Amino acid sequence: MSTSSIAPPRYLPVLAVSVLVWTGICAIGALSSYADWQRDGSDRPYWQALWAWCFTHALLMLGTCQLYVVFSRRPPLLADARRIGGLYALVVAFFLPLQMLYSAFVRLVQRHEALSAGALWQRLQDIDRFDWFTEFAWTSFTFIAVVAICTWSVKRRTEQQWQQLQVDHLRLQLDLEHQRLQALRGQLEPHFIFNALNAITALVRSDDKRTALSGISRLSALLRYALTASERDWVRIDEELAFVRDYLALQRLRYGERLRVRIEGDAGPVLEACCPPLLLQPLIENALRHDLDRHGACGDVRLALRRDGGEVVIRMCNPLHAGGAPNPGLGLGLRGTRARLRLAYQGCASLHTWEEAGRFVAEVRMDAEADEVAA
Repeated sequence: MSTSSIAPPRYLPVLAVSVLVWTGICAIGALSSYADWQRDGSDRPYWQALWAWCFTHALLMLGTCQLYVVFSRRPPLLADARRIGGLYALVVAFFLPLQMLYSAFVRLVQRHEALSAGALWQRLQDIDRFDWFTEFAWTSFTFIAVVAICTWSVKRRTEQQWQQLQVDHLRLQLDLEHQRLQALRGQLEPHFIFNALNAITALVRSDDKRTALSGISRLSALLRYALTASERDWVRIDEELAFVRDYLALQRLRYGERLRVRIEGDAGPVLEACCPPLLLQPLIENALRHDLDRHGACGDVRLALRRDGGEVVIRMCNPLHAGGAPNPGLGLGLRGTRARLRLAYQGCASLHTWEEAGRFVAEVRMDAEADEVAA
């Protein structure tokens, strides 16, 4: 955003501040005049000295206000030293003679002399060099003070606008990340339900009503957890493991003794750590799809959990079957898990996959000290 778009302050408040500042300066100067009167035996009151100082500096008050308004309306005038130097030369060239002419006018008024062009010119000529230097110093001081205040004010408003833009950008980014996370959750839940219903359908087709009813009961419990957990940002790992065991129990109704899953490290402090909900189930599902669904023998899926310093490490692996039939799927498991980790941990978690000793390995690393606490 250009600094020239900054709205200038109103004229009257600026005039009021200018008058107050100059009144304070005049009040201090009037003290010296009043002290001189006291030493000379004059009985004139202090307010007359204050009025004389204010009347003498009235043009500077207005000039201060006008400079402030000009610089506030045209911040680019303060962009570089050359422009400021040029403006200073103009002020000295035009305002200083005007100020001296006003000083001559003030002297005529204070001495109750008749106002005329000749008298004004004569008083102007009577002003000595010291008074010229004094007025030059006042003009220079006024210009420098206004430039300093306007520069600081413009810089402060620019910084505030920049900070506000940063805050708005972060809010938009946060809203976008939240919408992405919600989209991933919305993608994950129908995917999980679809696969769970497939398992129940396989049982129904086998005409095993008792097993099918048991599967429906387990599916109900799984769906209840999936729906409640999806409303939370974080769950404890022990909750996720309990859900995974129920999911495996449902899948065992389908695969029977072929389903063999070994879970290691499911005890100790690792269970107290938090993770995004429904994190482990896609990993298990992916392992089953690429193991049991590609051959007719027994499976060998392994899930291991451990703490590694400040991280929780989750490793899932399953055998590779080069000769097995390919398993068609949407590929949502690992891809969705990687995206959810990136959104939940802002780049401080990872999912890596590789092949090792005839097995496919998927390893998740994430912060063990999540800022959020599972509800």
